[in-house]
Amino acid sequence: MDKISKLNKFLQKRGNILVVTLAAVLLSLTLAILYFYSYNSIKKSISRLTESELRETSLKIKNVVSDMELALENNVWAAPWHNDSLWAAEELVEHVVRDNIHVMGCGIGYVPSQNGWRRDGVFAFDLVADSTSNIDVRRMAYDYTQREWYQQVMLTGEPHWTDPYVGMTTHRLSTSYSMPVREPGGLITAVMFVDVALDWLNRVIKTEDINPHTKNLLISNTGEILVSPVDSLANTKKVSLALTGNDNDEKALTIERKMRNGETGTEVIYDSEGNRLYVHYAPVDRRVGWSMAIINKHKDIYADLHVMALKMLVLVATGLVMLSIIMWLLRRSFKRINRIYAEKERISSELRVASNIQQAMIPKTFPPYPERDDLQIYGLLEPAKEVGGDLFDFYIRDEKLFFCIGDVAGKGVPASLVMAVTRSLFRTISAHESAPARIVDLMNESMSDGNESLMFVTFFLGVLDLPTGRLRYCNAGHDKPLVIEAEKVAYLPVEPNIPLGIMSDFHFAGQEALINPHSIIFLYTDGLTEAENATHAQFGNDRMLDVARNCRKHTDAPQLLTTEMQKAVEAFVAGAEKSDDLTMLSVAYTKETRTAKLKRSLTLPNDVQTIGQLSEFVEGVCEELEFDMEETMSMNLALEEAVVNVMNYAYPSGTVGQVQIVAEANDQRLKFTIIDSGSPFDPTAKEDVDTTLSAEDRPVGGLGIFLVRQLMDSINYERIDGQNVLTLRKRLLRS
Repeated sequence: MDKISKLNKFLQKRGNILVVTLAAVLLSLTLAILYFYSYNSIKKSISRLTESELRETSLKIKNVVSDMELALENNVWAAPWHNDSLWAAEELVEHVVRDNIHVMGCGIGYVPSQNGWRRDGVFAFDLVADSTSNIDVRRMAYDYTQREWYQQVMLTGEPHWTDPYVGMTTHRLSTSYSMPVREPGGLITAVMFVDVALDWLNRVIKTEDINPHTKNLLISNTGEILVSPVDSLANTKKVSLALTGNDNDEKALTIERKMRNGETGTEVIYDSEGNRLYVHYAPVDRRVGWSMAIINKHKDIYADLHVMALKMLVLVATGLVMLSIIMWLLRRSFKRINRIYAEKERISSELRVASNIQQAMIPKTFPPYPERDDLQIYGLLEPAKEVGGDLFDFYIRDEKLFFCIGDVAGKGVPASLVMAVTRSLFRTISAHESAPARIVDLMNESMSDGNESLMFVTFFLGVLDLPTGRLRYCNAGHDKPLVIEAEKVAYLPVEPNIPLGIMSDFHFAGQEALINPHSIIFLYTDGLTEAENATHAQFGNDRMLDVARNCRKHTDAPQLLTTEMQKAVEAFVAGAEKSDDLTMLSVAYTKETRTAKLKRSLTLPNDVQTIGQLSEFVEGVCEELEFDMEETMSMNLALEEAVVNVMNYAYPSGTVGQVQIVAEANDQRLKFTIIDSGSPFDPTAKEDVDTTLSAEDRPVGGLGIFLVRQLMDSINYERIDGQNVLTLRKRLLRS
């Protein structure tokens, strides 16, 4: 208490400083995180915009290049027909220039004849950019056979784009596309070409800047600058100088090499003034061999972010000053706030404890038995408040599924504690008792004793025999479960009885039903049917049945049924405040009928002297299933213990009876069924022997059934039609 008192005094004196300091740290951290994410967001946005710009520019250039190729391809077929008429050839090249605005010039260079006779080529050109109004036609009186557009076509016989050059006639930066002119026999008689002025590149590239601070660069595969952020560097090969202002920057030279190789990438470099630059580059059209780079300055990209960060720092500082003033004003009421906080903490602590108790009682792992192919379970519990009084639980013992659902009258912490007691009683009593009515009787007895608060629980308990599908159950004032099959949906017939905890000497009636394979037993509390919307209308049984009918085709999917029911309730209440806990439990009995590959039976009198016949029977079964010697001995020992136990205890002394042993095997497991008509006798009801005790301290008996449990995968007892039926199962490990 002294430590707590000292802490309170310290908080009263230094609490304001601590709060303001913490607020400063949190605000600074928030600002740093915001700055970090904004920084990265801008970086990613610039990267995306740059990539988009590169793609768009590439597409525009490709379109122009394709137009030029198409302009030549659409006319080159006519060139052979004009070989004999120079006038006709002049008319053809003039036609190409006139009909294509991006074509600056067009010409035909003829192949010299073998006798040395040479015919001048013809060339038409337009000195005015982007027009067809001033076309001039001339003879090519120079040795065009030495030009790249002529030599490459004659060398390869294929179309060719030349490196950029400055035209002799137009004095404009240009490139040429040339194609062979072939006679019908395939002989190349001339080379036809179009000249494309590259003035339009400046318009395409420079008008598409992301922002005024972005610079663009376009080069050829020989390093010739076609478009430069520095106009004076166009038509040169000083790429490094255009990028950084430094003619020998190693990183800039590396970028130039990669661009000339047609690579794509992003690099960070520094210019001559020390500014960080982001360079994004990619090829724009591999046919012409050009590559484009977009250059962004770091300080330009993040200038607005830096201004925003400074403003936010001012706002944070102002907020901290205001917070300090507010804390100083609140200090005078600190004691009252502290008392309220302490009371709130006490209540919250109680609610947390109650919630933890409740949640610890409820199964949370689904599917709970993934190794089983005969059972699937899914449950849901949604408290209306922090804690509630609903419960469900289940577990498997001796091939029987014990399951229950309950609803405690009342809400809050008291209801959650009663719920915990109910679940504990279910687990404790059912561990040694298999009859549902008997379990409920004992639970009611315990809960009614000393129930001064008069709290009661509606409860339903079922015991499903998994090998046979026989369901034994007992209802204590709870809602009737549904049984959902592919063909129908019906309520399970139940005796209403009374809830647990009302009358200690009440005898609860037990019932039985046969659950068919591929059926779902759907249990719920009244929080489902009595869920209310904003107008206080209830969800009701009819809506529940409609959802169940819609899920009939999915009787092997209990989670689907529960989830669909939950969705239907949420849609109905439409956000209205919950008035009660919502709890559902779906048990899907999914047993498959498998083809038996072995079935044998043996009938013995209740005489232990005949036990040798049992050994021969078991050994024959194991031999047919290809068990090894160790497995066969284990089966023999388990069956001998179980059968001798029946012979000794099923029939009264001196009474002659029979014990039938049936062996069946499918592709997954071996099953021995031991049947007798003696007195009701459940060997599985006996508690397991505590083998940690010495022989003197251990009670007599029980070792036999303990041994059987160790040797077999499961052991199950049922009283069917006046007979004791004990079933032992062993999984086959072979494929």
